[in-house]
Amino acid sequence: MTGRPARAMKGFHHPPESPFLVSAPIADEAPEKPSSYFVKSFGCQMNVYDSERMGDLLAAEGHTPATSAETADIVVLNTCHIREKAAEKLYSDIGRLKKPRADGGRPLIVAAGCVAQAEGAEIGRRAPAVDVIVGPLAYHNLPALVRQAAAVPDDARGAAYARAIDTDMPAAPKFAHLPPRRHQGASAFLTVQEGCDKFCTFCVVPYTRGQEVSRPAPDLVAEAEALVASGAVEITLIGQNVNAYDGSGQTLAQLIARLAELPGLKRIRYTTSHPRDMSDDLIAAHADIEKLMPYLHLPVQSGSSRILKAMNRAHTRESYLATLARIRAVRPDIALSGDFIVGFPGETEADFLDTLRIVEETGYAQAYSFKYSQRPGTPAATMADQVPEPVKEERLARLQAAITASAHAFNLASVGRRTQILLERPGRKPGQLIGKTPWLQSAVLEVPGAKIGDLVDVEITEGHPNSVVAQPLQAERAAA
Repeated sequence: MTGRPARAMKGFHHPPESPFLVSAPIADEAPEKPSSYFVKSFGCQMNVYDSERMGDLLAAEGHTPATSAETADIVVLNTCHIREKAAEKLYSDIGRLKKPRADGGRPLIVAAGCVAQAEGAEIGRRAPAVDVIVGPLAYHNLPALVRQAAAVPDDARGAAYARAIDTDMPAAPKFAHLPPRRHQGASAFLTVQEGCDKFCTFCVVPYTRGQEVSRPAPDLVAEAEALVASGAVEITLIGQNVNAYDGSGQTLAQLIARLAELPGLKRIRYTTSHPRDMSDDLIAAHADIEKLMPYLHLPVQSGSSRILKAMNRAHTRESYLATLARIRAVRPDIALSGDFIVGFPGETEADFLDTLRIVEETGYAQAYSFKYSQRPGTPAATMADQVPEPVKEERLARLQAAITASAHAFNLASVGRRTQILLERPGRKPGQLIGKTPWLQSAVLEVPGAKIGDLVDVEITEGHPNSVVAQPLQAERAAA
């Protein structure tokens, strides 16, 4: 970043215990020279939402969006800490960004998100080029942190300088400090809940996102109204355990019912859910609320009750399948999705075969699968009987083949179904558009004169492993 103002910042102090850390309350100064920014998001939908909001914060300061990290003055890397590979991507990007550009300068680098929360001091030691470190619950302070970092002259930067960092987990949620949404697009994420109290033995989320906190329902309704006013016709409610939502005394089902009253909102989704929190009223909502799409992402993680107990998942194979049966009883056409971890410590071939069987029994429309990754500080990281990497790789390949076959079968069974598709983006070929069915299938079609955000009446004509092909039922499309 060029042209950094070499002035002292007010309201910051350097704690004596670390040369890398400095706390950063919000400062009032505006930037002396607006810069361009680029936010790169890793991982889950929560990070996508957070990245958009960090962009809103920087834009409110007068900064402008850049088209790439290579041309930006400020680069924010919003990280994920769920798996080791995701964390390593941060350091790979830092290594690329720290190299001098043609003009001899480099961008101001921000490490944000869950890796920043969990490894703040380690990032400072391992990647001295990072200028700002901010956790997922403190990013409302990003403008102040950027201003502080920008005030450090280039020749004063190095491994031992006190970079700007904020990894606090304040009791007051960050949302009250965020500027109005600037979202554009037919679909939008809306964070309704953060954090996790479940403490699965493999998971870092309780340590990086804190305890479960729900946002007040009136705030969410107001944000949803603003999204609809900006053109969103579909809103996905998100949270680490979104169905644990309990804001202003309302359940998630009650919040969905309130949002369904918004005239311009056509579709509502929610993710990610925990099997323990699939309440009766939420299940009933899938039958009673027309705008709630027939799709549910409900991670099981393993098909073995023995492994689920070791994971501290608070459900068994049998209770999970019983929950799915209750949901299908009220919404027979629902598309089911899940998450799976293979190679959890102690997993035997028999345990893994239970996982393959639950895929076959459930008939998932889609699912996500991963090799178990040891995350420092989690109980599973020190468990005995760690599964060898080659065994994990072989099991993952078998599981993914089963998931692909299940998704292909679901898409083939959709052929002949008449429905509506929400157009989201251009396709690869001229005149081709990509949209989503109510069951979250990626649909390919051609509709002359249509535009992104339109809802088009179609018939599904082909089913493929990862998508369907559709044909419009009539030339006149249903406007959003």
